[in-house]
Amino acid sequence: MSEDRTPGFNTLAIHAGAQPDPTTGARATPIYQTTSFVFDDVDHAASLFGLQAFGNIYTRIGNPTNAVLEERIAALEGGTAGLAVASGHAAQVLVMQALMMPGEEFVASKKLYGGSINQFNHAFKSFGWNVVWADPDDISTFERGISAKTKAIFIESIANPGGVITDIEAVAAIARKAGVPLIVDNTLATPYLCKPIEHGADIVVHSLTKFLGGHGNSIGGLIVDGGTFNWSREGRYPMLSDPRPEYNGIVLHETFGNFAFAIACRVLGLRDIGPALSPFNAFLILTGVETLPLRMQRHCDNAQTVATWLAAQKSVAWVSYPGLPTDRYHNLAKKYVPKGAGAVFTFGLKGGYEAGVKLVSNVKLFSHLANIGDTRSLIIHPASTTHRQLSDAQKVQAGAGPDVVRLSIGLEDPADIIHDLEQALEAA
Repeated sequence: MSEDRTPGFNTLAIHAGAQPDPTTGARATPIYQTTSFVFDDVDHAASLFGLQAFGNIYTRIGNPTNAVLEERIAALEGGTAGLAVASGHAAQVLVMQALMMPGEEFVASKKLYGGSINQFNHAFKSFGWNVVWADPDDISTFERGISAKTKAIFIESIANPGGVITDIEAVAAIARKAGVPLIVDNTLATPYLCKPIEHGADIVVHSLTKFLGGHGNSIGGLIVDGGTFNWSREGRYPMLSDPRPEYNGIVLHETFGNFAFAIACRVLGLRDIGPALSPFNAFLILTGVETLPLRMQRHCDNAQTVATWLAAQKSVAWVSYPGLPTDRYHNLAKKYVPKGAGAVFTFGLKGGYEAGVKLVSNVKLFSHLANIGDTRSLIIHPASTTHRQLSDAQKVQAGAGPDVVRLSIGLEDPADIIHDLEQALEAA
């Protein structure tokens, strides 16, 4: 690729971070399935361990296959550096570990993936990290949630599962005023549909398991450093602005500048907490990323068709999809995801709980399972599965009321997707 121009998105999805293997000439990125790497000599080893040189030490900290994935997603997002880890949940842990000390807080949108809500409410308490919830439909709640203890704001670009689109620029303005970074989970949109850094985000996280990998065959997560935040401001982020005793007093922000956050997550988080991504999974996800633009556009086109069809069905009470002109988030969708509103959405059945159970029991093309972002169309009735342990009131609050069905629309012919839903709705 020419160095005097920025390649297009499709080109970056195939080429960013990758070169033919220098030893064998292999064009596809090899799977470097090794635990560790040989040093040139004692001085070389010392420089690597002291952060004085870049290179490979141990696959828990970094691996050449993973490095290609990291550089590619960072390039697609417009960030300065990336870090691949074992899952999206692991990415969120490492981000917060670099930002927060026990007793500190972060403000988060209450319209999030249920797993993230659970992680923030419960698992993070073991670290002494406390969440303050805000409503993306009332942006002022983010500002009201900020205190002297606040260290970050967390939102999703497109919220899972209801398709809520948050006004990223409005929340970013609140974050800048408070002097804290904005973290955006961009899993459902992917950088093909939305680039949060362009709208004011400082950190982007992904579950690679979903649309970036795209084939339902591997789990992974990724952190992208936007390179936009001043980590030395007021000494509020000591992991980045104070001398690190583990590395002979190096100050990470002073040494690594606009990719210091990614370095901190790697050498202070991944090194010690250890949620490493396997090179084999990195290879599978890289293969998926190469077709990301083609897949995401087809996902969106199919979802638009299916959502429009569902909205016209007598047995359907409502459809929540920002691509529909009548949806409350349609104007935000036109601003932040103009190429399409994603592939995941919910709808409600007039028959309530029993109709939802019958629907998922009668689909044939759809797969009934707890995942999204696959090439295949996926369906789940949360009230009878993932949220079954909750009361009806709690289910409604979580966006998983008795009538709710979640779809992740795949790449099949749209007529076949609709036919399967039609016959299953008749059975319900």
